[in-house]
Formats: sequence, C-alpha cells, structure tokens
Amino acid sequence: MKLRQIFLASVASTGLFASPAYAANDAPAEAADQVQAEAPGDIVVTARHRSESAQSVPLAISVLGGLTLERTGAFNVNRLQQLAPTLQFYSSNPRNSAANLRGLGAPFGLTNDGIEQGVGIYVDDVYFSRAAASTFDFLDAGQIEVLRGPQGTLYGKNTTAGAINITSRAPTFNFESRGEVSVGNYGYRQLKLAVSGPLSENVAARIAVSSTGRNGTIYNTTSKSWVQSQDNLGLRGQILWRPSATVDVTLAADYNEQNPSCCATVYYGYGSTQRAAPRQFPQLAALLNYTPASTNPYARVTDLDSELRATNRIGGASLKVKAQVGPGIFTSITAWRFWDWNPSNDRDYTGLPITTLSQNPTKQEQYTQEFRYSLSTSKFDWNIGLFAFNQAVHTTGTQQQGSAASRFLLSSTQINAICPTGSSATCVPDILNGLTAKNDIRLNNTSLAAFSQLSWKVTDRFTIQPGVRLNYDQKKGWYNSVVNNSAGTQIFPSSGTGANSLLGAQAGVLSSQQFPARYSAWNFSYDLTLSYALARDVRAYATYAKTFKSGGVNLNGVPSDANGQPILAAATVKPETVNHFELGFKSQWLDRKVTVNLAAFRTTIDNFQAQVTNGALGVLRGYLANAEQVRTQGLEGDFSVRPSDRFSAYVNAALTDAKYTKFTTAPCPPELSGGTTTTGTPGAAGVPGAFSPASCDISGQRLPGVSKYALSWGGEYNVPAKLFGKDGEVYVGYDASYRSSWSSNASASIYTWVKGYSLHNFRAGWRQDRGLDIYGWVRNATGTNYVEMLTVASGNTGLIAANLGDPRTYGATVKFEF
Repeated sequence: MKLRQIFLASVASTGLFASPAYAANDAPAEAADQVQAEAPGDIVVTARHRSESAQSVPLAISVLGGLTLERTGAFNVNRLQQLAPTLQFYSSNPRNSAANLRGLGAPFGLTNDGIEQGVGIYVDDVYFSRAAASTFDFLDAGQIEVLRGPQGTLYGKNTTAGAINITSRAPTFNFESRGEVSVGNYGYRQLKLAVSGPLSENVAARIAVSSTGRNGTIYNTTSKSWVQSQDNLGLRGQILWRPSATVDVTLAADYNEQNPSCCATVYYGYGSTQRAAPRQFPQLAALLNYTPASTNPYARVTDLDSELRATNRIGGASLKVKAQVGPGIFTSITAWRFWDWNPSNDRDYTGLPITTLSQNPTKQEQYTQEFRYSLSTSKFDWNIGLFAFNQAVHTTGTQQQGSAASRFLLSSTQINAICPTGSSATCVPDILNGLTAKNDIRLNNTSLAAFSQLSWKVTDRFTIQPGVRLNYDQKKGWYNSVVNNSAGTQIFPSSGTGANSLLGAQAGVLSSQQFPARYSAWNFSYDLTLSYALARDVRAYATYAKTFKSGGVNLNGVPSDANGQPILAAATVKPETVNHFELGFKSQWLDRKVTVNLAAFRTTIDNFQAQVTNGALGVLRGYLANAEQVRTQGLEGDFSVRPSDRFSAYVNAALTDAKYTKFTTAPCPPELSGGTTTTGTPGAAGVPGAFSPASCDISGQRLPGVSKYALSWGGEYNVPAKLFGKDGEVYVGYDASYRSSWSSNASASIYTWVKGYSLHNFRAGWRQDRGLDIYGWVRNATGTNYVEMLTVASGNTGLIAANLGDPRTYGATVKFEF
C-alpha cells in the first residue's frame, strides 16, 4: 500500500491525520493493513479490545497514528492537546500534572496522591496510575486513541472522564527499522530509533530508543543559567513468542528518565488583596530592596534562588498472554511499574529567601493484573474482565523558610509584638528563618473490579450495548509532618500563648501534624448505549452512564481545630457520583472522502473532589474537599475532507460549558483574601484592610482550566517529485489550535484568567514510500506569547507567577523506514 494512501485515508475518523492503525494487541500489524486496504477511509481501533473501524464504535473518540504524532511534533500529552480540543493538560512540574477531558479528570491545581485520576492512561493495556507518566515522550507509539466519557465497564481501572489508550508498534516477523533525527533552535535535538525482526521461527523482538534534549527557554539571573530545558531518555524492548497460530505471549519492559533544569516560573503581575497595604507585594518588595528580574513575563527572565530539579524516572515490565480459548479470546496482562520523583522547587516564585527549600521526593510501586475474555458472534460481542491493582507510595520531603519569610508571611501586629523596637518598618524580624517541616507520607491503595460489556446486534442496524462494573477500593494513608524552628523546638498548632507570641507566629505558618487516613467502599456502576445505522457509513448513538470516582484520602495536610488537632473529617473525601448523557452522530460521505462526526454531552457530578487551600503556608499544597455538584455539557464536532490523494484537511471543535452547579464553601479568590475573618462587613474586592469571608459561594462559576471554545484545524497538500533520482512527493502541511480564555485558580479570580491564544505550526518536505522523509518545521510560527498556568503565591501578598508556553521553535527532521 502506498504511503500517501495510508496517510490520507486515515483522516476519516476524526479529521486528524493518522497512520495505519497498528492492531498489534489484537492481530499482527499486517492484518490492520489488510483492513485498511479493503475499506479505504477507515481507521482500525482497539478501544473495545477488538479490531474495528473507528466509525463503527458508538463512542466519541479521537485517533492519532504514529505519522501524525511524528509530523506534528506531538511527542507527549502536552503537545497532544493541540490536536484533540477536548483534552486539557496542565503541569507546573511532572508530579503536579493533570490530563482532563471535557473539563473533568482531576482537581485543578497541585496533585494529591490520595485520589484517583479521572482520565486513565493506558500503554499496551497497562494502566499508569500517576499523571507524571504523561510528561514523558511517546516511545515507538503506533496509535493513540483519546476516548471521551466514562470507560469503567470496558477498562480495568475505573475512569469517569475518559481514557488515553496508547498502542506501541509490535514486534514483527519481517525485519524492519525506522529512525528519526531532528535538530532545531534552542539546541533542540531528538533521536528516535526502532528495530524489529525475527529471532527464530516463532519468536520476534523489537527494541526502541528515544532521546530528546533542548536548552532552556528562560534565563535565570540568579544562577546565570538557562532553565526550563528538556532532557528525556526512553528505552523499550519487546519479545513476542508465538508458539501456535492461536497463542501470542509478549514480554515488554521500558525505562524512561527525565533530568531537566525545571520547572521555572516568571513574575506575571500583582493583584491587590485585602491584606494591609504594607503587607502586600509592592511595599514588601520595596522594604527589602527587591525588584523582580523583569516585570514583563514574556521577556523570559526569572531570578529564582532555589535549585530547580525535576529528576523523574519511570519504568516497568509486563507479560501479556493472548490465546484462543474455546470460541473466544482470553487475555492476561500482568504488570509491575515504578516511579521515582526527586524534585526541588522555588515555591515563593521570587529571588527572595522566603521558602528556601521545597522538595518532596516520592517513590511508587504498582502491580496490576487483568484478565479478559472476549467473544464475538454474528449477534453478540461480549467482553468480561477482572482487574486487581495495588499501589504503594512513599513521600519524604523538606520545606524550610528563609530570612525574608517573616516579612511576607506574618502580619504587622505579629512583627510589632516580637520585634525589640516594636516597629515593623525598622525591625528585621528573624521569626520564621530556619523554620523547617520534614514530611513522611505513605499510601497503600488497593482496587479490585469485575466488569463486563455486551453488544447485542438486535438487527443489522440496531445494537444495544449494556455494561456493568463492581468495584472495591481501599486506601490506607499516613501523614506525618514534623516542624522545628531554628532553635530545634518542635512546633505544634497549639504552641505559644497566642498569635502574637514567637511560637504562635511560627505555628501559624508551619506546625507539626500527624494523622491516619482510611477509606474503603464497594461501588456498582453501569452504562447503556443504543446505536443505529441510519444508512451505510451513517450511525447515531445514545449513551447513559451511572458511574463513580473512588473516594480519596488527604495526604497534604488538613486544617486543625481550635485545640490544634487535625480535623479528621477532612482526612477523607467522598466518592464522586457521575451521571453522564451523550448523543452522537458519525458519518462518511462521497465514497468516504468526507467525514462528519458530532457529539453532544451532559455530565453532572455530585460530591465533586475539589482542591482547597486556605492561604496558609502549612497547607500550601492544598487539601481535598467535596463540592456539592458540578456540571459540564457541550458540543463536539470533527470534520475532515479528502477529495484526492493529493489534499486533505480537517477541523475539530469543542464547545464546553463546565461550571460549579453548587459549591457554597469554596476557597475565596485572592482579591477577597488576606483581611480579617472575625468581624466586619465584606468589603470590595482588592480593598486593603477589608473583611475577608472564611469561604465563598462560587456556585455558577466556570470550572478552572476549562476553555469554553477549543479548536484544531489543518491540512496537507502534496505533488509527485523526484529527489536523488528517487520517486517521492513534495508536501506542505499546516496544523493550528485555538483555545479561549480560562480560569487558572480554584475559585475564579479577576487576576488569574489566562487569555485565549492560537498556535500555528508548519512543515514542508519530501518523502518516499517506506524510505526517506526530509522536512523542515516551525512550531508556534507566529511567536505567540501564552501562559500554560498562573499561580497565586501564598501569604496573600498579591504576587502572581506564570508557567510560560514554548516560544517559536524551528528545525529540520530526517526520517527513514525500511
């Protein structure tokens, strides 16, 4: 099959360019090519654990093949969101990352290990429990399927918002090799290499390596170095043993490492809070003779004075057995994975010694076992599965305050009461300097499930698809933070005789806390999908799902009561209850040259797990609480056209209306924080010295991190041409994305709305069928200045920091395949 025929035919499913689907988990790769050859315009997917056309699956799904990922530069989930509009990815560092679909998945903000992810990431049917995996490069990926909506009756781990299903290229019994070398500005270099072939008549192997490096894009005036670099290495090996025509056994192992100078923020701005004016950032900075390295965030200059480190290692091994047993297919997937995270951050976002140490290294191990049995007849397709998961997490870390901490984190009253001069303007307080918290946090997480989905073909046109899931979850957590001041005295919430005493002031910032957290529950969920073929290549479907997301435990500290004891009621959060409705329409027209897919959805979640922070440094990373209800609804459309082998184009669009239906005890935005919470009448936002409510009713506000409008569009044109005397084609391609403004704070703030932006990427080159591909590329060609996340600094000083998106990058790539 010609390369361009494969490449252009696969546009049909979602409007995204894609390579032939490698159905390696269900059949040899050659079988996938045969399906494509018989039905041009189809993409073969394995979303339902069987090979089938994406257009026949009654599910909102975006499919991206290996060629798409390589040519568009979408080598990780962050880049992937530029091609799939309903996917949102946020990351202040690898641990604090989240992938959301349709505005749902994980609470916006810093990650808490005690909760589940609403968007599951699967690589070759193995569940990756931590979102840090999404920051690594895709390694020898043959196809990625982004499934939207609950997937709990089809996948081992329950996922309420969707799943990212990554399929690696499989070992082959014919020798093949493929490689890629890219270079670009900022010292960008990327190498990918994969080799596959037979070891014997019934054993084949495949090995792949990927290395990505780039110099930093932000200059740190303190360390006099460029930070925000990339340094990724990935290795993956597979051995396929085929003892008979009905049995495949695949042993796979992988190792990935990141060691960049990351993750830097820049000064973004200041927004007035209700703290007294001398205690807000402008006057505090002037008092300490401090000026940010730049007040223009897009100058890409910072002055962070703490070490930046983001050493991230992840890997594991799996054994997959697939065999014909009776009339069906039995599959067993046994896997072990590890994750080691060794960070160092600058959590005050300045060049001042406020928080001098912020580092919480984490080690994790997980074991999973999944059994599935699949049966297909002329009337039924049936999947039944059992799943077991165990995860152990151990986090140890340190947080230490520096010499400038007292100015930023204490009130004038506290400083006046302690300073010998009694004057907060002339005294240099040393109250918090050296105050140190050492953490020991543990989690053991066990999940067991039985799940099943049945597709009953009532007629040639009408199919009923019910699904059920029974789930048991148990989480055992332990939080232990020991805080000592510079004199070695342990600090407790009840330390000191009042807020104005030395120990009392220290206890108000950091204090020791220990508590266990336990959660366990059984849950039953179900879904029902009805689909009807209105005509050849035209299908409509309707889905209802009643599902849940497991309850969680707080592992970042909880508030204390009046006696200084942890409020144990806050140590656990209730499970989310999800009601999901969806209507979909999938169609292909003009001999499958035009594809139009539409979906409308409405999802309500009771007891939504939200991120909460009270502004105190002692719970800087926030804790979890349940919002009464959230609702997300919207429309999605995928359109593609392929009038000939020479030209194709696509447009994907999403309208998402996601809001808190009811959240009456939410944290207040920064403009309403910092004042007294004991007496008075609530004042105007941002008026220093006004009354600040202890909590705010944000019912009706938009969920954080969600753009109302998101689009991606692009196309490619090619003409025959010879190079080096070889037949091939010259091509030009264009891909773009847009997302409208979104809130970057748990409670919408006038200071933290991220402006909408569009990104434009171009490529042009020459390629052969299964040979050379040489092209140049420009990403973010217009040099758009954009923000990936805004963060409000602790202490209610009004300081706002930003994580910046990539600047304009350009380079060239040479690929080969034979």
